[in-house]
Amino acid sequence: MARTDDHRTPDPQVEPRPTNRRFPAAYKQRILAEYEALDKQGKGALLRREGLYSSLISAWKSQRDAGAEQALAAPPGRPKADPRDREIAKLKAENARLETELGKAHTVIEVQGKLSALLDQLATGSATTTNGEKN
Repeated sequence: MARTDDHRTPDPQVEPRPTNRRFPAAYKQRILAEYEALDKQGKGALLRREGLYSSLISAWKSQRDAGAEQALAAPPGRPKADPRDREIAKLKAENARLETELGKAHTVIEVQGKLSALLDQLATGSATTTNGEKN
């Protein structure tokens, strides 16, 4: 009589998975939704299939509930502006105004210097003595 191994019992050894895994939020949501829709046996099968512990599911539920409570506790509407941001904007505007004024002041000083040089040149070029003669 030939023996077939078609009805072998599954290997009870769990394959090792990497430790310290990180799970994205979408994965956590999907697993939680699937976990909550299953019965007790289905939940165990899901945990084995994904290599998760029930304590991890509990922690994820706590995180989800805490996030929902935090979102519900937040005041409606847009969050208030940070006073530091307003101060920064005010200082930037003042800085731009002062730079413009400084540019104007440099231009005035430059023109005054040229005018002074021109007047000095005119004064020395057409200087007359007390007798009315030119030097």
